Amino acid sequence: MPEFFASTPKGLVEPLEKELTALGLHVLERTAGGVFFESNWEGAYKANLWSRTASRILKPVLEFSAYQPEELYNQIRRHDFTKYIKPNQTICIDATIKESMMHDQRFVAMKVKDAIVDQFRDKFDVRPDVDNIDPDLRIHVRAMKNQFMIALDTSGDSLFMRGYRKETGEAPLKENLAAGLLLLSEWDCKSPLVDFMVGSGTFLIEGAMMALRIAPGLQRKGFGFQRWLNYDKAVWEKLVDEAMDQELEDLPFKLYGYDIDRRVLVIAKENAKRAGVDNVIEFKREPVATVEPPVESGLIIVNPPYGARIGDEDNLRDVYRDLSFTLKHRFKGWDAWILSGNKDLIGDLKLKSTRKHFVFNGNIECRWLKYSMF
Repeated sequence: MPEFFASTPKGLVEPLEKELTALGLHVLERTAGGVFFESNWEGAYKANLWSRTASRILKPVLEFSAYQPEELYNQIRRHDFTKYIKPNQTICIDATIKESMMHDQRFVAMKVKDAIVDQFRDKFDVRPDVDNIDPDLRIHVRAMKNQFMIALDTSGDSLFMRGYRKETGEAPLKENLAAGLLLLSEWDCKSPLVDFMVGSGTFLIEGAMMALRIAPGLQRKGFGFQRWLNYDKAVWEKLVDEAMDQELEDLPFKLYGYDIDRRVLVIAKENAKRAGVDNVIEFKREPVATVEPPVESGLIIVNPPYGARIGDEDNLRDVYRDLSFTLKHRFKGWDAWILSGNKDLIGDLKLKSTRKHFVFNGNIECRWLKYSMF
């Protein structure tokens, strides 16, 4: 049975493992950056189609140690890369090297590329070109202390790129991070969600897709595996048909998004429309200081600004105090989850969290904090 690796942002390995298990895939091992699982190729297709938290689904093909360029070249030649694409298609090498004798990532990528294209030239007398933007076959090279792992990228573009987000507000959450945070909150997908600072609408759109059982990969322009010689179109179309049959048309509740910025609300509405969930989300222009509960009960999710630029903190303190006032005085009995990338600003809430998860939003270490409004 083939082995695959699903990568994910740091902090989301637990929900990713639960996702893969729910898809019927056999999890082998968890790491800090993802999950190894065992499956046939149909399972890899399904993981690409359905995983809300994965960044990429990789197919490991080689693992070895190499200290010199010729060793690396010869080890790469051990695997037959000509069975995946035609010689007139394109490749790309993505290399990350740490604490190794060959420390220049560009040199390592070039050496791996040479070994692969020489295989094609020897077999077909034609070699594939390199395309760093939209390759047919993307090969990931990871090395730590001279130990190399080579994997094929079955996803193509990163899986957070669902296809519905054409425009964003400032510092948007990636789609898979938003979905992962919702899974960590253990939202039941059967009750209202309220977002006080909706931005591009990512939290609510991902929540709506979860509640409506919309597979996150349905609207993508394609996946890496669809360009390969072993691509089974009939199996993929079966999975797509099954996914579409599961979708719900409507929900017995709504999701509510507020923001003070009229421009980002327009963006959020357009994104929700492209995702096919605009019928279950209500957007309203409203500052956080004056938001009232739209329904009797539900779950609050907020990604407030972190003040990454110098001088921002002082300007944002009032925003956090307004958020605290609204939670304490208008949303008694509700639970709220807040993403914090700034310990000083989150302290201005003057609230005590009841649960905490550490996650990374890009390269910013954040806390996903639960507050219960008793």
